[in-house]
Amino acid sequence: MGVVVGLVLGGGLVLVWLSFFPAGVRTPRERPHPLQDLLTQAGWYGVSPRSFVTLGIVLAFLVAATVWLFTTAVTIALAFGLIVGSLPLVVVGVRAEKRRTELRALWPDAVDDLLSSVRAGMSLPEALMSLAERGPEELRAPFAEFVRDYQVTARFDTSLDLLKDRFADPVADRLVEALRLTRDVGGTDLGKTLRALATMLREDQRTRGELQARQTWTVNSARLAVAAPWIVLAMLSFRTESAVAFNSAAGGLVILTGAAACGFAYWVMLRIGKLPEERRVFR
Repeated sequence: MGVVVGLVLGGGLVLVWLSFFPAGVRTPRERPHPLQDLLTQAGWYGVSPRSFVTLGIVLAFLVAATVWLFTTAVTIALAFGLIVGSLPLVVVGVRAEKRRTELRALWPDAVDDLLSSVRAGMSLPEALMSLAERGPEELRAPFAEFVRDYQVTARFDTSLDLLKDRFADPVADRLVEALRLTRDVGGTDLGKTLRALATMLREDQRTRGELQARQTWTVNSARLAVAAPWIVLAMLSFRTESAVAFNSAAGGLVILTGAAACGFAYWVMLRIGKLPEERRVFR
């Protein structure tokens, strides 16, 4: 009985002593800017959002100044400056969507390669590093960076976080978190999880491919319809009488109304034709 009382008393004293040392505050991981995710998905991982926005502003200013010199119409110059200044964002969005589609078709093969490596007895870091040499060609560069990060830091969790940032892809997030959980708590269900993930990705890719094939011509036609009025305006702006007309208050109102109508129609077109996209939950 005395031993039990002594152990309880000692445990209480240890707890009191530990209470004088505050627990370390865990610093939350900073989330990348949404524009940074879009740039990464487009394949421009090293470009910062600030540099990208600066590029758009510079392009808008140069185009507006050039159009103003040729037409002397301030309203037309501002309109085309804003259009050209927003083009980088449109280009990045289209490129990111195209690259997401390409990577979505490659992830099932990458998961199969990872599953084969795990079955061969490799550790999780070794299995991921093998994708830098044996994985799909388009996915090798980020995994090669993972190899360098892991060799330098020897920290698996930190290297996984950097790998997620380089992909900025929901599939990569799920794969990384499944591997992290398996390494932390252990278990024998990793093979089943990877097989189920590969099967689901292939089914999703098949369904999306059919839908995208049907809607591509519709989306391209809508984009051409939005661009057509501005092509006509560009041709008319080189006529002196047209430039003078659009440089008035009524002409500016026409351009503003047309821009609002085109922007709203383009937004509606994107909303109607957009397929459901998986969000990055495991950032």
